[in-house]
Amino acid sequence: MGFFYLEKIFGKQRARKLRKKLDRSRLPKHVAIIMDGNGRWAQRRGLPRALGHRAGMESLRTVVELCLELGIQVLTVYAFSTENWKRPQEEVKLLMDLLHEYIQNELDELHHQGVQVRAVGRLNELPSRAWQEVVRAMKVTAANSKMTLNIALNYGGRGEIVDATRRIAELARKGKLHPEEITENLFQEHLYAADLPDPDLLIRPAGELRVSNFLLWQIAYTEFYFTRVNWPDFREEEFLLALISYQNRKRRFGGL
Repeated sequence: MGFFYLEKIFGKQRARKLRKKLDRSRLPKHVAIIMDGNGRWAQRRGLPRALGHRAGMESLRTVVELCLELGIQVLTVYAFSTENWKRPQEEVKLLMDLLHEYIQNELDELHHQGVQVRAVGRLNELPSRAWQEVVRAMKVTAANSKMTLNIALNYGGRGEIVDATRRIAELARKGKLHPEEITENLFQEHLYAADLPDPDLLIRPAGELRVSNFLLWQIAYTEFYFTRVNWPDFREEEFLLALISYQNRKRRFGGL
């Protein structure tokens, strides 16, 4: 038997043990993930970064399937930030092509499983080919309600707050809103996906200990889980470990 075959068998055995520890009555409703480490995963194997991004698509497929199985209502994934435009043009094009490919390959199954696909960010700035696929996915799955897959594209938390502020300022300029009427609830109503609950759990793989401008308003009381595992290696066992870690915490929201 090859090493990777044995590792797969042992991984499944560990996952079965972890499932027994999981309390399905105390799962997060909304999980957010910063899908980090694709390039490093590839470089450590002497592979092109493109193969790392492609391997990361398999991890996304695995996590979506687990969320469906466990009944997690919302999964938000950080796919492309406003800062990612600074990367080499070839890599940006690759990421946009992979987005197009992911939707083309997965949309029918996502729709069949009752997944509603949504996207947040400054979507109008995406290349037209990628933008059209995103719009198609949202239209096709708009009535689905089993789970929401929320993809952050050309997204930045500061940008989202600025955009919400602009919309509120425009209402005030038109005389439709007085400054004293601005509350946290009203502000939240002008965020990109105001109807979604705040994330209960934020997962960041690849060993980085920062949030990288992701959901800055929404993560005020979110639990964080960091792991050194790169995203392409983040499969069932890692996701279960994150959920168990979440369940071992007491969420006080400022209280005792």
